[in-house]
Amino acid sequence: MPRRPHKGLRGICAFRQFRRQWSAMASLAQMRLGFIWRALGWVDGIARLRGRDTNLPGHLSTGLAGEDAAFFYLRRKGYTVVARRWSSGELPGDIDLIAWQGSLLCFVEVKTRTARDATPAQSAVDAHKRQTLRRLARRYVRQLPQPEAPQVRFDVLSVYLIPGQDPQFEHFEAAFDRAPQPRRA
Repeated sequence: MPRRPHKGLRGICAFRQFRRQWSAMASLAQMRLGFIWRALGWVDGIARLRGRDTNLPGHLSTGLAGEDAAFFYLRRKGYTVVARRWSSGELPGDIDLIAWQGSLLCFVEVKTRTARDATPAQSAVDAHKRQTLRRLARRYVRQLPQPEAPQVRFDVLSVYLIPGQDPQFEHFEAAFDRAPQPRRA
């Protein structure tokens, strides 16, 4: 008479089955993001061919393309992006991307270049820009419905859109300090 496997071993086998299913679902999610990315590029290409492309200056259209690429990059890394180009309406400036990484709120400044120069893209985030981002982040955190301010981080994401190549990313987590002040009651 064949022996039955130990009860604990059946649990391990079931876990392996679950892990395979989870991995397959993650792969499908990655494929879906890739499909959406390609479809948006295709639609943009058709709009350009039909002459319905917005007449933005080159540097603005490059920046928008970089923010789109950064959005999909963060989604592939598991971030939950909750805002793009957020502004308070009262303060000057905007925050390119706001995303959650677990319970951590990340304010992401995206810098896009079409070539790798001697000066890296992230060096464009100077003291004035950092101060503007801090001010906007404080305003954003104040308007959240939570009673306690979440832990925050400021990131800089350099995107290199070099013609003929796939986009390249350099993600600097916690690129600068000084999180927004906790909310006062």
